[in-house]
Amino acid sequence: MPPHRIAVLALPGVPPFELGMPSRVFGSAVDEDGSPLYEVTVCTADGGPVLSDAGFTVQPAAGPEALAAADTVIVPPTHAMPELADGGPLPEAVAAAVAAVRPGARMVSICTGSYVLAAAGLLDGRPATTHWNLAAEFRRAYPRVRLDEDVLFVDDGDVLTSAGVAAGVDLCLHLIRRDHGAATANRAARMCVVPPWRDGGQAQYIDRPVPEPTVATTTATRAWALEHLGEPLSLDRLAAHARMSLRSFTRRFRDEVGMTPGQWLTAQRLELARQLLESTDLPVDLVAHRAGFGSANSLRAHMRSAIGVSPVAYRRTFRPNDLIQTHG
Repeated sequence: MPPHRIAVLALPGVPPFELGMPSRVFGSAVDEDGSPLYEVTVCTADGGPVLSDAGFTVQPAAGPEALAAADTVIVPPTHAMPELADGGPLPEAVAAAVAAVRPGARMVSICTGSYVLAAAGLLDGRPATTHWNLAAEFRRAYPRVRLDEDVLFVDDGDVLTSAGVAAGVDLCLHLIRRDHGAATANRAARMCVVPPWRDGGQAQYIDRPVPEPTVATTTATRAWALEHLGEPLSLDRLAAHARMSLRSFTRRFRDEVGMTPGQWLTAQRLELARQLLESTDLPVDLVAHRAGFGSANSLRAHMRSAIGVSPVAYRRTFRPNDLIQTHG
């Protein structure tokens, strides 16, 4: 099977980090034989060079023809198209390039790349996110978009949007996981020396100072919980492990992670269940037990709520030729 083709659209004022991020992350995704799973091409709307926001010129490898041939198009942020802050319109060359994207291709934005998708009408009536600091401006410019600035990224099937900088890495890894499973995404994350997984619904911005070294944190308890996900992990038990009162633990946890302990536990258990479904032949009820959901029905409900599919359907996606065990 040929590699999945990704075109990264470099626009004037593009930050170099976000421009290079897709090539680095997707370029680290390989199959078990070491063959690349993605082919990433940087292009511009007219094939000419663009000036980055770092003051140097980016010479693309291709022009708009790369967009027409791509399976996925990624739009990094731009800091040189102020007209988009007022609702557009897109410059003629950019509008023509976006219009040339073939039907069925995935559209992905990083940070303010969401303005480009919104100006093209691709986000009308759909959920999306962008950088939290620009939420009010974005809503004024594009009121038809269902903006949620409190999440790292939004996966709406064929259109995906992410918040700023590191959230773009999270979204790239999410796409690898969606395409090829957790093991492949984890290998890519390891090569890039980044965390393998942060849930898209995690808070974008936590308005708290970094704790002083003398202040108790929940870090050790989170690490311990990851080793005991199959066990009952009540809030009382977590607080006792951290040697904090229930109130202090809950407050500190939210400050550090951006979600409640219960939300975080569910997310970690879902990730473990997905890995087990992908990499083992364990019956669904045993997967549920090992991941801490207690029953197959509970796992099924959580997976349908989080990703819209049952455990059996999820397993079939990544292991279509295997004998599926459905006990429970």
